[in-house]
Amino acid sequence: MSRELDSLESVTSLKRQLTKPPVTLKAQLQRAERKKQTRSVLLIIPLVAFICVTFAFPLVEMLYRSVDNQSVPKAFPETADYIKQWDYQGLPPLEIQQTFMAELKRAHQHKSLPKLASRLNIEVSGMRSLLMKTGRKLNKDNVFPTSLEEIRKLDKRWAKPQYWSAIKTLSSSYTLSYYLAALDMRYDESGSITMQPETRQVYVDLFIKTFGMSLVITLICLVMAYPVSYLLANLPDKKANLLLIVVLLPFWTSLLVRTTSWIVLLQNQGVLNDLLIWSGLSDERLAMIHNTFGTIVAMVHILLPFMILPLYSVMKGISPSYFRAARSLGATPATAFIRVYMPLTVPGVGAGALLTFILSIGFYITPALVGGRSGQMISNMIAYHMQTSLNWGMAAALGGLLLGVVTLLFYVFNRIVGINNIKVGG
Repeated sequence: MSRELDSLESVTSLKRQLTKPPVTLKAQLQRAERKKQTRSVLLIIPLVAFICVTFAFPLVEMLYRSVDNQSVPKAFPETADYIKQWDYQGLPPLEIQQTFMAELKRAHQHKSLPKLASRLNIEVSGMRSLLMKTGRKLNKDNVFPTSLEEIRKLDKRWAKPQYWSAIKTLSSSYTLSYYLAALDMRYDESGSITMQPETRQVYVDLFIKTFGMSLVITLICLVMAYPVSYLLANLPDKKANLLLIVVLLPFWTSLLVRTTSWIVLLQNQGVLNDLLIWSGLSDERLAMIHNTFGTIVAMVHILLPFMILPLYSVMKGISPSYFRAARSLGATPATAFIRVYMPLTVPGVGAGALLTFILSIGFYITPALVGGRSGQMISNMIAYHMQTSLNWGMAAALGGLLLGVVTLLFYVFNRIVGINNIKVGG
């Protein structure tokens, strides 16, 4: 009986297997592809998480800080709502001024006024002293102004519309005032965008100086790196490897050590000045440090490998047959080099120039140690706002503008490389 049951179960299972639809090759391939994709995703998740934590989130936080203005509306919520009705004409109505005075008194009692006053002082100089003085009087005398005259008795500056305009400008949760300040502009008493006074116009000139110095450094690096890269690409492998080690040697030395070594070389009592005096080429010692010249020299030395390596990688992949073909068609060596070889190196030139320029506009240590006051760059101003003035919004706006420039350079680089590839392919 048991044998019959076993045979019946085996027959039933065999029928069930036969009635199942056959697994096709396409389904097997799809299943294998899904497993492969899942495995790939699991492998890259740690890298994506690392990039998000160390790059994406700080970048988003920086961009948010450059437009963030939550502190003022949170401290003066009723004033922020009521002052929107004011059209910058004359002074705000008495009700708006009384509402602000009540919230100002409350902020002084809660010890939160100094931070708010510092934020408003960025918009209008003298705002901090005005708010602190008014807050002390409101709490000390324990009175509440019932007329415009009593408000002016607290401080006569409340009769000037520029202070009320600053409060209205910062009444929203987000603002462009940091970016305007980074471009030497501001909101005037009527709420319109205007230029800062000449005595406060700093950042545009500093941006121009930073981009100009970075462009000069990039051009010098290109002129110096092109022949070195060409030599590396055309030497025998044994000699090329030895020369490549010499090029990469600065990477094995600390950036701080390389920068301080230039201080020793370029200072008034340094090696170069001693050589110039000893050789008779100069009768007096030259100022080669704590200025723009010293910054450019030190940064060219540090950034030169970043120009050589992209050029070398592109030149190494160019076949010598192109040059020989041009020579066989009657071109002189100079013509073949200029008309055939150099256009093929444009991707390397673009990549090296882009990398060198981007690194140079964000350099901080070298200009700070070697540049002095005249050799400072925009990165030094960003560090000042981050560490000294604690105006993180301004630092974020300056960094955001640099990020925009870098993004634009990437776009231009891709366009140039794409056009060059089309021409070469055609």
